[in-house]
Amino acid sequence: MASYQDFIPSRRFHGPRFMDALALAPSGTHVAYIDDEGGQFNISVQAVTGGPVRHLTSYVDSTVRRVMWDRRGDTLLYQADVQGNEKAQLFEVPVEGGEPRRLTHVDTASFWAALGDPVSPDGRRFAYAGNDREPGVQDLLIQDLESGTVDRIHTGGSLMYAGHWSPDGSRLSAADWREDTTDHVVYVVPADGGDPVRLTPATGEPATYWLGPWLPDGSGFVVRSDAGREFTGLAILDATTGELHWIDTPDWDVEEACLAADGSTLLWTVNVDGASQLRGRDLCSGAQLTTPALPLGCVRQLSVGPDGRQLVFGFSSPTSPWNVAVLDLATGSMRQLTASRPVSADPAGLVEPQAVRYPVADGQTVPAYLFRPRNRTGRVGVVLSVHGGPAAQERPDYGPDGLFQYLVSRGVAVFAPNVRGSSGYGKTYMRSSFRDWGGTDLADCAAAVAYLRAQPWVDPDRIGVYGGSYGGFIALSCLARLAELNWAAGVDVCGPSNLVTFTRSQPPTWRNKVAVMVGDPDADADLLRSRSPVTYADDIRAPLYVIQGANDPRVPQHESDQIVETLRRRGVPVRYDVYPDEGHGFSKRDNQIRSRSDAADFLIDHLERPREAST
Repeated sequence: MASYQDFIPSRRFHGPRFMDALALAPSGTHVAYIDDEGGQFNISVQAVTGGPVRHLTSYVDSTVRRVMWDRRGDTLLYQADVQGNEKAQLFEVPVEGGEPRRLTHVDTASFWAALGDPVSPDGRRFAYAGNDREPGVQDLLIQDLESGTVDRIHTGGSLMYAGHWSPDGSRLSAADWREDTTDHVVYVVPADGGDPVRLTPATGEPATYWLGPWLPDGSGFVVRSDAGREFTGLAILDATTGELHWIDTPDWDVEEACLAADGSTLLWTVNVDGASQLRGRDLCSGAQLTTPALPLGCVRQLSVGPDGRQLVFGFSSPTSPWNVAVLDLATGSMRQLTASRPVSADPAGLVEPQAVRYPVADGQTVPAYLFRPRNRTGRVGVVLSVHGGPAAQERPDYGPDGLFQYLVSRGVAVFAPNVRGSSGYGKTYMRSSFRDWGGTDLADCAAAVAYLRAQPWVDPDRIGVYGGSYGGFIALSCLARLAELNWAAGVDVCGPSNLVTFTRSQPPTWRNKVAVMVGDPDADADLLRSRSPVTYADDIRAPLYVIQGANDPRVPQHESDQIVETLRRRGVPVRYDVYPDEGHGFSKRDNQIRSRSDAADFLIDHLERPREAST
């Protein structure tokens, strides 16, 4: 009988997992990425043509979360935190190997390298943001990489992020994330600390501006924005006037963009109902490029070589784990540079999901992906899986780490909806969950259960729920506030149980964002209490399994403690596993295997067979 371990990559024989981070060398000959080959996420470097892998860091307790090249291509810069505490510090390490050198030294603060190339064109200065001066405010800083001298060039924002260096090294693009991630104010900041120039309007509807690279002449830079639009388009933002010159305005979101070093070739991906499609343009002639069709799946960390001829990116499909892929734009051939794959799962037994839409009470439809077991007779159990976020999206990739494929192999279907509040379907759809956690999103889950129970192949008595982070909150809410649906089981991974204590405990730099997206713990206390699963814990009847990282700064352990303690006082059995060396997203390989495997087996125990037999 298959186990969960059969469906995930094995670091020893069949490749590692990969962090959502990779960087192409300035020469285009090598790529740096972050994998867990040694059991923890560390930096690896490999030639784009293939060959041996060089491992540059060997952390056990720290997690590397982002990697970048310097301009010469002989040094890598990176961000790392300790045991998931998200107090990111910045480092550099020689590509040929050697001891890392720490660049920041305030353990209580968090530092974030510039969103683009963080090193100035002359190779001397390093741009980043940090909250070392005041915990609730992120400033812009520039460090001289030789002397270590730090200049604080901007302190007037709230959550400032450095973007990209201008071609002459005199300016930085920057964005202030005001209140929440849907309101960005864009500036051009002189690198010498002069007065910043605001480019985005001071009035009107808030909009997002995701910063991209500058044009070679310094006249503007690429942005992805939903200004005046329902979906995120691609544009050039004039660095003097702030005018947007639109390049692509699809009725889906543009989500990745990269520009060749000579500024001629611009490539981007569009999220079409969750799947990535590639587009491109020659900026010199203005002509659209004929780009190869990608397989069904998802692209992340898109990078183009200096000559604009090949792309390097992370890619995953519903039946294949994340890998580093290389695409030849001329021939359309795509190959995997890395070879991570399931350990022993038969590829022929893996299933492609079906994209469906189901009706909800107000006449709308909600998109979802359905993973249905093959060759099963009779009715089967189903796991309703809700993604985190909520501004995230269930997509056609190998999620989460093969869990869906394992459940399906054991005869349990997976129904993964993009309830209202999810990204990818326009900003109105995404913002519908703001200050409404446990409202329309929970109603969408109730409608999902009604849809499933109407299917002739579903056992209506074997429906469970699974989720992590925000999805964990929804899982708890389903069990507590929709208890009449008679759930067969539920798994909550680091989900908030009490929205009052959850909002009150947020890190200083997140509090404004959380107040907008969830609510204010004082002004909205009654609403938050009425939407909190712990308020209705006495109604939970289904078997529950709770998983939590002890160092989680986003959803602290007391959120899981509250719901577990309440249930145990009533004598309700609940399994509770706390991982002392993990934060919000588990980074240690063995911990991830154990927690996913235990969650999967818990669900299978309650959903694989009719409930009477299981009991």
